[in-house]
This record gives sequence, structure tokens and C-alpha cells, in this order.
Amino acid sequence: MSGNAVSLTYLAAGGIVTNAEGTLLLVLVRPARDEIRLPKGHVDEGESAAAAALREVAEETGYDDLAVIAPLGEQLVVFPWKKYRVKRTERYYLMQLRSRHQSDRPPQDVEQFFPVWLTWEEALDSLTFEAEKEWVRCARAEVLRGAA
Repeated sequence: MSGNAVSLTYLAAGGIVTNAEGTLLLVLVRPARDEIRLPKGHVDEGESAAAAALREVAEETGYDDLAVIAPLGEQLVVFPWKKYRVKRTERYYLMQLRSRHQSDRPPQDVEQFFPVWLTWEEALDSLTFEAEKEWVRCARAEVLRGAA
């Protein structure tokens, strides 16, 4: 990336979502990019990170009856994108499914990815990015401590 890149900074929030029993995790398969990711997205102005995480998980997966169990922390991710040098602060939350209720997903999300439930081990083996695997390990430690 050239030294002339424009800096783009924003806050994103997402969730590590377990089923009610805490045995399965919800991930997103994004076939066009050959990625398996955790649900997350932009925090809108005036919105809390936790509220954004719940909204983004619902939009991207359709599951909208969720509870935030615990904040897991934040990280700064820096990467090139088009003409930008993106600096994204990501905040993740451990969430638990309260029911299997699903709402309609926005068409652009339906086109981009689909949700899949995996075991903890399958998620760790399948996630594309190491940083997201680390969030899963952090969430699992919370679950084992009795948070969920």
C-alpha cells in the first residue's frame, strides 16, 4: 500500500453466539470470498457497541432473540482496502440464543453469506482468520467459567 493511502477509521461490533446449551457456535459462510467469519458490523452513530453487535448478528444471521452474556474485549485491526488504510476497532460479545426465532435478513446479507451452527472445535478449525479464532477461545473460556 502506498504512503498516499487515505486513513479510514471506524468501530465494529460482533458476537460469538452459542446455542442455549452452549455446545454450538453460529458462524457465517461467505462463499464469494471463500471465508468463514463471525458476525459483526459497523456501529452506527449514537448506538452502543453491544446494541450494534445484537443488531448485526440479527441482520447477518436472522436470529434475533439473543442475550448478551459478557463483553469479551476489543482489538484494533489495520488492513488495506481499495485506496484506504482501514483502522477498525472491533468489540466482541459472548451471546446466547434465547429461542430459534428468525427474522428476515436484508437481501444484501442473504446474497453474501449464510449462517451455520458448528461445534467449538469445528469453528476453531473452520474460521478463516486467526484473530476470530482467538475470540472464540476467549468466549469458550467465559462459558467454561460459567458465564453462559
